[in-house]
Amino acid sequence: MSEKLEENTIQKKGDYRGTQVISSLNSKGHVTSVCVKQIGQSDFVGGIRSLIDHTLLKPDSIEEQMVQFCNEAVENNFNVICVNAYWVPFCVSQLRGSAVKVGATVGFPLGATTTEVKVFEAKQAIKNGAGEIDMVLNIGALKSGQFTEVFHDIREVVRVCHKHDVLIKVILENCLLSDLEKVAACLIAQQAGADFVKTSTGFNGKGATVEDVRLMREVVGSRTGVKASGGIRSYEDAKNMVEAGANRIGTSAGITIALEESGQKTNETSHNVY
Repeated sequence: MSEKLEENTIQKKGDYRGTQVISSLNSKGHVTSVCVKQIGQSDFVGGIRSLIDHTLLKPDSIEEQMVQFCNEAVENNFNVICVNAYWVPFCVSQLRGSAVKVGATVGFPLGATTTEVKVFEAKQAIKNGAGEIDMVLNIGALKSGQFTEVFHDIREVVRVCHKHDVLIKVILENCLLSDLEKVAACLIAQQAGADFVKTSTGFNGKGATVEDVRLMREVVGSRTGVKASGGIRSYEDAKNMVEAGANRIGTSAGITIALEESGQKTNETSHNVY
């Protein structure tokens, strides 16, 4: 994945099983520096919490909850929040002046809208201030063997995102796929230019598993990120996903995970099952 630091500098980061590479390029695409290092939990700013996409996707979420949700993200130094597109402008205004980015969902949670609709959704979310997009691939098309259509669907949204330096994650919904379909989906998403592949929406049964995260990391290598999401409720869950190869964690239990990481216990009720 890449991150635009200044007007004339782009930084690309990748990590896999304890090895991290950070490359910096100038405006002409020439590399200016490359850093390779071994990383552990202590190397992450704030620990695992720095990998968390703080998530609130319940359809009945109200404004008061969104305010609290945004405040939690700032207080816990989460990098990103993930919300439904309707809430993007509101969250952008709530987070103005902070370092927290707003991520939006596209084609969520079924992935069954047309490519044109997904492209429009992405454009609107980006126009409203979204800095990351989580799109659901066309699951039915994938399972029907319509691989060209799946590639096109992803690629068109990728084009929109990358035109605006916005990171894009592709949700596979692994609980509905065979291992062969998971591998195919990972490779298609990677070849279509996605920055991340992601396990689940959290709305269709079983969420992330260590086995799926490990498989996805092995398939995409170190060039593409892996986001584990769905059913990650505790620090131990998150730690297991990171050890399996995830470098993002999508969860509504971010506060619980942050507290447990620091050795505290909590009875927090999470925002949803994501």
